[in-house]
Amino acid sequence: MSALNQPLIYPHTRQSDQVDEYHGIQVTDPYRWLEDLDSDETKAWVTAQNQVTFDYLSTIPSRQKLSDRLTKLWNYERYSIPFRQGKRYFYFKNDGLQNQSVLYVIDSWEGEPRLLLDPNQLSEDGTVALSGISISEDGNLIAYGLSASGSDWQEWKVMDINTGKPLQDHLKWIKFSGASWTHDHQGFFYSRYDEPNEETQFEDINYYQKLFYHRLGTPQSEDVLIYQRPDQKEWGFNGFVTEDGQYLIISVWQGTDPKNLVFYQDLTKPDSPVVELISEFEAEYSFINNQGEIFWFRTDLDAPMGRVIAIDINTGNSHQIIPEAIETLEGVSTLNNQFVALYLKDAHSQVNIFNLDGTVVREVELPGIGSVGGFDGKRDDTETFYSFTSFTTPPTIYKYNIVTGESQLYRQPTVDFNPEDYQTNQVFYSSPDGTMVPMFITHKKGLKLDGNNPTMLYGYGGFGISLTPNFSVSRLVWMEMGGVYAVANLRGVASMVNNGIKPG
Repeated sequence: MSALNQPLIYPHTRQSDQVDEYHGIQVTDPYRWLEDLDSDETKAWVTAQNQVTFDYLSTIPSRQKLSDRLTKLWNYERYSIPFRQGKRYFYFKNDGLQNQSVLYVIDSWEGEPRLLLDPNQLSEDGTVALSGISISEDGNLIAYGLSASGSDWQEWKVMDINTGKPLQDHLKWIKFSGASWTHDHQGFFYSRYDEPNEETQFEDINYYQKLFYHRLGTPQSEDVLIYQRPDQKEWGFNGFVTEDGQYLIISVWQGTDPKNLVFYQDLTKPDSPVVELISEFEAEYSFINNQGEIFWFRTDLDAPMGRVIAIDINTGNSHQIIPEAIETLEGVSTLNNQFVALYLKDAHSQVNIFNLDGTVVREVELPGIGSVGGFDGKRDDTETFYSFTSFTTPPTIYKYNIVTGESQLYRQPTVDFNPEDYQTNQVFYSSPDGTMVPMFITHKKGLKLDGNNPTMLYGYGGFGISLTPNFSVSRLVWMEMGGVYAVANLRGVASMVNNGIKPG
């Protein structure tokens, strides 16, 4: 323990005389040289810093014991929520200690799963990650994105799901984009940037994203340009095909601002123009589904907590279907010809079902206070899947019957601990303006909360990110040793509403 009390001697960090002038103001930047990641000086500095860190960590007596316990707890099977495309079901599975989860396919509900894509085999050093997938409407083809060494740049490829063999299609210079298939299974929409300078491709700012259509079996150079805006260098485009296959929805984004534009194109009419439906960055519009020429959106227009509206694309007229509630409306899907609405109430999940006219059907009975995801599928589906997790519950998957309202346990992971030994309480504390703000406190049952227990208090309040209940092996080990874990749901600039707290 004496070694832990010794002062740390950090390596010297050189300061340069770098000065930049911005708008007439001189700004010093003495550590600019550290931005050159490939220089010998930067590499030597990083090596020296790491040496200090790992020399200190190696002297901690309980480090190996903690490492062994964390490894044992992490080694459990984890499944993603299954989803259907065509007649097939798809899901990801991690055996426990795999770096990346593996994609499996089931050819029929009664069939045996088979491995479709193992990202762990994409490179010998494990630096290539699966960054996105899109499966054709008939379930026979998969487009998948690959990212190397943590880069935002993606390369997309295509595989025949029946045979497991890759096709010749290879798309590059894709960033901040998914892929969406046309219903004839002949190709998909995606967005890309112009090919960057090879030497500075990981440093340059990217402008002028363009939306393309790629037809299978053709080179990327022949992809059809669908939309671009030479007058708006910062605009980005997310194109996706509606469930009925008739329309291409183009969501236009700019930076990290959630406000977006919405354009569309009728895919059933040759040479149909792109129509600007929402042409001002006035609010966030999230496309839900459509009923012919009536488009449904979740929006925060005149409703900071969110609501559902319908827009007639012929007239541009809109009307409200689901009004704003005191809870934050986070997402909406259509199942069994009904709306399934995911709300955030005091920083935990609540799910309500509405008819298409907005009348309330029921609130979904969840396993407890926690976070849910899922409830996806086709508009006519009567069954779906969702996951539930909490501070003491690892992600557990349920099958939900939309008609009866019954949840059935589908997959429950086995982790080497007893959740009954722990408890989570939600308390509320007063903000300076009087607003009551929620906080979760989790610990071993029977622990006396007298202020003498080691406590980890965490909070975050930016970018609309809400800290909802979730399971963490590292926090579990902390609580096993008698620690208390508390999450304060801060009222940040963008997270106040997202936490389900009505603005004061």
